[in-house]
Order: sequence, then structure tokens, then C-alpha cells
Amino acid sequence: MRPLTSEETTTLFEKLAKYIGANLKHLIDRPDETYCFRLQKGKVYYLSESMMRMAVSIGRDQLGSVGVCFGKFTKTGKFTLHITAFQHKIWIKPNGEMPFLYGNHIVKAHLGRITDDTPEHTGVVIYSMSDSPLGFGVTARSTVDMKKLQPTDIIVFHQADVGEYLREEDTLF
Repeated sequence: MRPLTSEETTTLFEKLAKYIGANLKHLIDRPDETYCFRLQKGKVYYLSESMMRMAVSIGRDQLGSVGVCFGKFTKTGKFTLHITAFQHKIWIKPNGEMPFLYGNHIVKAHLGRITDDTPEHTGVVIYSMSDSPLGFGVTARSTVDMKKLQPTDIIVFHQADVGEYLREEDTLF
């Protein structure tokens, strides 16, 4: 487990800023304890410094994970997000749930509801019509622009979903 380099930190914060915006400062400036980001086997973990000090005594091979996994860096240096908090929500119709859970983008025909004034290229949580969270993505268009699109046009780019655990079970840990 090692600290992030300055390039990795910049990449991580840029990605987090897209999803949680100004709330990013709450991750860093916490009143209870000092928290930090650490890299272990390509994955970025968010943990308290006291937990980090305890984890140092465990060997790299024996340490599976520590803290909250926020995501991982790809071989090309890009950061993919696993867990985060969002302000905007999209509900998809039942006929759109399975395509999304198989890793496909969301098209306008599958849109059930959307929060008002959702801007373009913003992180959103994807829900089923029964309010079950299915995953998250990035809007391809703003709410206003979505009204003008054809039913087959992509409105949300897939980022992660609950089916990802099953698809990537071998590589998660």
C-alpha cells in the first residue's frame, strides 16, 4: 500500500469532482479524523490514518483491502470509479434494466424519470422504477436536450452497475 503520486491524485480528484462537485472538500477536511487515499494492487482506497498505520503491519500479499474502495486505475492511467455519492438520479423502465445491467448505455426509450435540470456530463445514479439502485453513469445530454432526442439516442453512458460484480468476480479481489 502506497500513497498516490501527484499525477494519480490529480486524476482521482478530477474524476471525483465530476461526480460529487463541491462535496469533495468533505472527504478531505473531516472534523473527526484525518483521512487519506492509498493505492493497493491498482485500486484506490479511502481510509483513516489510524487504520492506515495498522494496515502497514500486514504484508502486501496478505492485505486484501482496507477502507473504502473508490475505484481503480486502468493500465492507461485513467481512473474508473466504483463507489461514490451523487445528486442527480435517473429511473429507467423495466425493459431497460437488463441492457443496463449487462453493461450497455441507456437510450431515451428506456428513460422513466429524471431529476430536473440535470446538466450534460454529470454523474447520475441509475434506479429501477421500483427505486432499487442499479448503478451509475454519466449523462450524455442535459434534461432539456433529452426531450428533443430520438428513442434510440444514448442519454446516459454506463459507468458501473450491480451486475458488474458477477461479470468481474474473478478480478475484484
